[in-house]
Amino acid sequence: MGYLVYARKYRPKTFEEIIGQKAVVQTLYNAIKNERVAQAYIFSGMRGVGKTTTARILAKALNCKKGPTPVPCNQCDFCLEIDEDRSLDVIEIDGASNTGVDDIRDIQEGLQYKPVHCRNKIIIIDEVHMLSRSAFNALLKTLEEPPENTIFIFATTEFHKIPATIISRCQCFNFKRIIHKDIYEHLKYIAKEENISISSAGLNLLTEAADGSLRDAQSLLDQAVSFSGNEIKEDDLKVILATVNQELLFQFSSAVFEEKPDRIFELVEKVIDSGYDLRYFHGKLIQHFRNLLLVRSVKNTEDILPFGDKDLEKLRNEAGKASKEEILRYLDVLQEWEQGLRYSSHPRIYLESSLIKLCHFKRIVPLKKIIEQLKGKSEGFRPRSSSRDFPQVREKQDERAKIGETKQIKPKNFGNPSNESIKKESNTEKALKDPKVQDFMDTFKARIISVEEKKI
Repeated sequence: MGYLVYARKYRPKTFEEIIGQKAVVQTLYNAIKNERVAQAYIFSGMRGVGKTTTARILAKALNCKKGPTPVPCNQCDFCLEIDEDRSLDVIEIDGASNTGVDDIRDIQEGLQYKPVHCRNKIIIIDEVHMLSRSAFNALLKTLEEPPENTIFIFATTEFHKIPATIISRCQCFNFKRIIHKDIYEHLKYIAKEENISISSAGLNLLTEAADGSLRDAQSLLDQAVSFSGNEIKEDDLKVILATVNQELLFQFSSAVFEEKPDRIFELVEKVIDSGYDLRYFHGKLIQHFRNLLLVRSVKNTEDILPFGDKDLEKLRNEAGKASKEEILRYLDVLQEWEQGLRYSSHPRIYLESSLIKLCHFKRIVPLKKIIEQLKGKSEGFRPRSSSRDFPQVREKQDERAKIGETKQIKPKNFGNPSNESIKKESNTEKALKDPKVQDFMDTFKARIISVEEKKI
């Protein structure tokens, strides 16, 4: 036999070997044990989490020579035929290439005959959401009342595209993303079995790049062995995975926290020289600020962040340069700008201007402080409208005071004020009674110097 990639070599063969899908495994295990197997199942979830693998194990459990049993022997002819994909009674169909109603009719014609060798006839349709509407409609009657000893298993990565009429005739199982710890331990097991030398940091890099998919993690480890041999170095993994240099991310966050916008241009130039896509880098920068917020907010982060003690300590020191509220503000704004960067015709300019704005965020004055200053409650507050701030107004007041001392102005019509002066006084008093005017004068400690009539 030729070389087998790790994803096939270490494929689970029993329910106990399936990683990260405890609820699904337990339900199927009990269903077989208690003879409560349904006529149709839908396995949904992201790529590489075990949907097709579970379908094959279920087929073996139902057709094993010692079964039906929740623990197939993997040694009888029936189990071996299913493992090697040569069983006549376990049919795997690719829904992406067999989408028409004629393909479904061919399946239905084959169901008229009893299983050739096995106990049950199993129909596995992968990527079932790719079937056409007419093909789904053709399946309805067969799913509701299938022939005896016939079971359908559908696998899909886009559950929402399956019609409700199909869903109502099946038992549905949602396969979850595999957690970081489970993928890490599985890669560690493979490395031990294959005599591969790799550090914990290297395993963390592979696990993070897999993004919840066990198959992706196995494929990445296979690729790393092809590149480096059985001694995989962390620097080699960074080249293979095109991982953003963590030191570069720290330089960006330091420039923002220390309010040094002049450094942004040279750092963006480094990103471009390193060959990173700016949109991809922006996503990693968001993740970096999320990590800073996490270590700033949570005491025990060892179980949440896949970093060693030195890396965690470095994150804590960096996060100490800003408050939780400030880091949260940076993180929110970076996420808001992500879509704008994606559709920008000048992504470099967009990224540079956005990060420069972040460098000025610490200068933003809280609204509460502004309100206190407006009310005159903060210490050392001096109203801007005071005459001391305006030398011209102060000079006019001094001139009027001197004129008053040397020259006494006799008012006209002292005994009988004219209607015009009465009207002016009434307008002034009316204006002073306005609540908005009163609030303005109280806030800024203003006083009336003179009243001039506006000529129209």
